[in-house]
Amino acid sequence: MITSDAIAWNAPNDPHPARAASQRSYSAVAKGDLAEWLTVYAEDAVLEDPVGPSMFDPEGKGHHGHAGISAFWEKAIAPIAKFEFDIYDSFANPGSNTCANIGRIKTSFPDGSYTVTELIMVYIVDDEGRVKSMKAFWEPDRTMASFTKP
Repeated sequence: MITSDAIAWNAPNDPHPARAASQRSYSAVAKGDLAEWLTVYAEDAVLEDPVGPSMFDPEGKGHHGHAGISAFWEKAIAPIAKFEFDIYDSFANPGSNTCANIGRIKTSFPDGSYTVTELIMVYIVDDEGRVKSMKAFWEPDRTMASFTKP
């Protein structure tokens, strides 16, 4: 389900529904396509990126439904010039609806500066394979410490 050259998938790649949903999500983000990204998420989905209070979610309660997820897009994704995903492991029990991906994301800004985020992303999908919960575990201070000028 990867449809972007900005994604290096070096992890197990079977057709697990949560793993496939995560790949669709990364592809939509890499293409900058909010409409496509929303099709990956259930109407009542909750997105926590990062988990806990952050600059994107001061109360740490997550972004709820398509309206909340769209608002997150505008704050966290739209300002980025380019995303590059490097997923180097993924764990998904064949009988489950969950996967956990381990990797890094390079986010490049319009001026050429960038950050690198090391993280774990946990996806839970519904019976239709749409994400109902996504939790990204990463530390904003570590990401900001990676800031590199153009």
